Amino acid sequence: MDASVVGRERREFRFTSRDFERVRRMIHARAGIALTPGKEDLVYSRLARRLRACEQEAFTPYLDALEQAPLSPEWEAFTNALTTNLTSFFREAHHFEQLRAHLRALPRSATPPRIWCAAASTGEEPYSIAITAAEAYGRLPPPVEILATDIDTQVLEVARRGVYPLERVARLDPSRLRRHFRRGIGDNAGFCRVDEGLRDCIDFTALNLLDRHWAVQGPFTAIFCRNVMIYFDKPTQHTLIRRLASLLTPDGLLFTGHSESFFNVSDVIRSCGRTVYRRADAVVATC
Repeated sequence: MDASVVGRERREFRFTSRDFERVRRMIHARAGIALTPGKEDLVYSRLARRLRACEQEAFTPYLDALEQAPLSPEWEAFTNALTTNLTSFFREAHHFEQLRAHLRALPRSATPPRIWCAAASTGEEPYSIAITAAEAYGRLPPPVEILATDIDTQVLEVARRGVYPLERVARLDPSRLRRHFRRGIGDNAGFCRVDEGLRDCIDFTALNLLDRHWAVQGPFTAIFCRNVMIYFDKPTQHTLIRRLASLLTPDGLLFTGHSESFFNVSDVIRSCGRTVYRRADAVVATC
């Protein structure tokens, strides 16, 4: 047996160490994701489905075909397969408490506050933002505009529908469930759907944070980019932070993940809470 073959001897597809390193390079170049050594089994299991769909017999020809066709639709499927989408409603609840206080403190304006959720996944985070805004203003739909983006087009379709198994919302406060979700009946029993008033204030669209040009215009009152940058290397993180900060209003908030920490960017952002930041040039006494 070739010593370069990764993992178990009995695999449906031949998968070598060289294949794994190629996948690492390709997903980093395409989406900024830095796959660490030791992820061979994860990569194999997720991409094996694509090999079956493309009727390939080994990883090498599959990867060759991708690199020879940079505009192939298969690149989207390749990226979707390697994207991790772990989310829940009101994850890291202190962020939503701070967002609620921030929205209530904003001066009244004819222009609605704009919020960007830069890793929308299956929708739990942007809907949590919308619920928070509805509670802050006491209105449904809330007077905000929410942009929700993700590189994974499949999870965005789930997010647009706003339909979830009841177990996904089981931990929500019962009053929130009554106000913002509609329980399914008949064939839809066991599911619930987010209220139309919340869905209407969110614009779901695909976006790769690594793209040179974003189809996104600021300024934003708040940007959520949580648990995404842990998959990027430090240079990519720093570049992304600078781009995000440039799209914030002077008193806008940048929310990041609890496991993400940033050094050497104090000239760009300053901490004002638990994984919450403001622009460093913002003249604000308190957060």
